[in-house]
Amino acid sequence: MTSTSTPPGLARFNTLEEHAALTALHEACASTAWATRLLAARPYATSEDLYAASDAAMAELTAADLDEAMAGHPPIGRPKPGDPTSAREQRGMAGASDALKAEMLELNLAYQERFGHVFLICATGRTGEQMRDAVRERIGNTPEREREIVRTELGKINRIRLARLVEED
Repeated sequence: MTSTSTPPGLARFNTLEEHAALTALHEACASTAWATRLLAARPYATSEDLYAASDAAMAELTAADLDEAMAGHPPIGRPKPGDPTSAREQRGMAGASDALKAEMLELNLAYQERFGHVFLICATGRTGEQMRDAVRERIGNTPEREREIVRTELGKINRIRLARLVEED
């Protein structure tokens, strides 16, 4: 594929100086290993190539790499102040009732106590009730099963964030 057929946002990403590209990737995912793998595979001919590289890098992350990636995500219902990305992704909790917010806080704490990390879900497009129901369901998982679900959810989040990155002109 020639550079004239590469989407403009992807072409821009492909030509970013290494530090700027690494910074952009870290905004998508806090895992250094994931970002380094994606950076090393540039340039990408298509957005799908980038997403496939992301999925492959996600599959290779160690437990420590996953911990690093999860550390970049605030608890559901408590987006980081001044972080438009987490606020946008958690929009489903923004209009939730006080009772639902309180329940979600309690469930987040119970989940974190059980698994040792933040409850992670691809929250984009989900309602507060859907997120609550998911944490209720997943809290009964084994730690091994939950780790794989987290890996899958991170992959979904990364794809959404990468799409936003490469679709911007």
